[in-house]
Amino acid sequence: MSKFNTIINGDKPVLIDFSAEWCQPCKMMGPILKQVASEMGDKVRILKVDVDRNQAIAQKWAISGVPTLMVFKNGKQLFRQSGVIQAGQIVQLLRGFL
Repeated sequence: MSKFNTIINGDKPVLIDFSAEWCQPCKMMGPILKQVASEMGDKVRILKVDVDRNQAIAQKWAISGVPTLMVFKNGKQLFRQSGVIQAGQIVQLLRGFL
């Protein structure tokens, strides 16, 4: 949990994908996030959090459905949405937080 807090408190936007191995829509997010990473480079950090393996974090942020995407910067939650989001939308969103 403390490593998670350190990551979200940075001045670089952090996109967190809360997911689970058994979740089919979560599997669709993998290639989408790779595309986002290749477009955004090192301007943002992308982190995948398995809710089954990291239950304390999932509970803290009240993750009830997966995939849930959240964006943090300087410890503040700037965005939250559940469901699959296309790469173009994510890139546009993240550029607004740079």
